[in-house]
Amino acid sequence: MWKLLAAAGVSMAFAPMALAYAAADEDEAVSTDVRVSAVVERTAEHLREEGRRQLRTAAARAEQRARAERRARARARAERRRERAARAAVQAVSPALEAIAACESGGNPAAIGGGGAYRGKYQFDYATWASVGGSGDPAAAPEAEQDSRAAALYARTGGSAWPVCAG
Repeated sequence: MWKLLAAAGVSMAFAPMALAYAAADEDEAVSTDVRVSAVVERTAEHLREEGRRQLRTAAARAEQRARAERRARARARAERRRERAARAAVQAVSPALEAIAACESGGNPAAIGGGGAYRGKYQFDYATWASVGGSGDPAAAPEAEQDSRAAALYARTGGSAWPVCAG
C-alpha cells in the first residue's frame, strides 16, 4: 500500500491521512450498498403487495360474477316454476271458477267493468289483485296468471269474493 501511495505522489507524512480517506470511502461504499439493498427490498415488497392486491381484486370480481350468475339462474328457475304453476292452473280451472268467469266477464281476460274499477276475466279490483300477488293491471295480465290468481283467491275465500256470480 505504501508503494501505491508513493507512486501516487503522496508523501509519507500524509500517508495516514490518505489511508483514513480510503477507509472512509470504503465505509461510504458499504453504506451506499446497504441503502441500495434496502431500496431494492422495499421495491420488491411493494411489488409483491401490489400483486397480492391485484389477485384479491380479481378474486372478488370473479366471486361477484359467480353470485350474479347464481342469482340469474335462481330467477330463471323461479320463473319456470311460475310458468308451470300457471299452466297447471289453466288446466285445473275448476268448474266453479269457469262459471264465475263466464258470469263476471263472459270469460274475457281483457274485460273492464264497474267504471274501470273491476278488471280482467274475474273482475279483480286492484287491491284484491295485489292481495293474491298480482301487480299492475289485472286486465293486462296473461289469462293463465288471472286463472292462477283467481284459483288462489277461491282457495282462500271460496266464492265470497264474487258475491253475485258465485252464489
